[in-house]
Amino acid sequence: MHTEGLLAPETPADARDHYDALASTAGVVVREVARAMDLDGDEYDRRVTDDVIETAHDAVFASLLAVRVGTHEEFDSFCDDHGGEVLQTGSEHVEGVVWHAPPFAETIVATTFQDAEAAAIGTLRRQAYGRLYRDILETDETEPQTDEHGDHSGAT
Repeated sequence: MHTEGLLAPETPADARDHYDALASTAGVVVREVARAMDLDGDEYDRRVTDDVIETAHDAVFASLLAVRVGTHEEFDSFCDDHGGEVLQTGSEHVEGVVWHAPPFAETIVATTFQDAEAAAIGTLRRQAYGRLYRDILETDETEPQTDEHGDHSGAT
């Protein structure tokens, strides 16, 4: 078993901090790609929208997530030790498994592979972003939280 990637956020706040730190990187990537495509100023303004930069930001964050790569036996052992809901895609009839399970989530996201480890890692990172991070990164933690009745948390 081995680990690929750099980011292993411990908490939702830690994930937001890492995500926020990558905002300027995403902007630079988009500008450099636009330059490589020879976009002039007007075309850049028309094509490079906030959504384009946000997509790059999401992709950069996801591409840096630390994932574990191992066998089904290693994955099963990890699951036994950590518990939680397992969201697994792919075939049970192949040997390799790649997974991500941040400590703050009660979910383990996994996918299987036979030979295409790099493709499985990329797929899993996108799935982990969508299933484990998107909601917490889109939530402004400075907004007051409300309960099901619309009352602010901690209000009496």
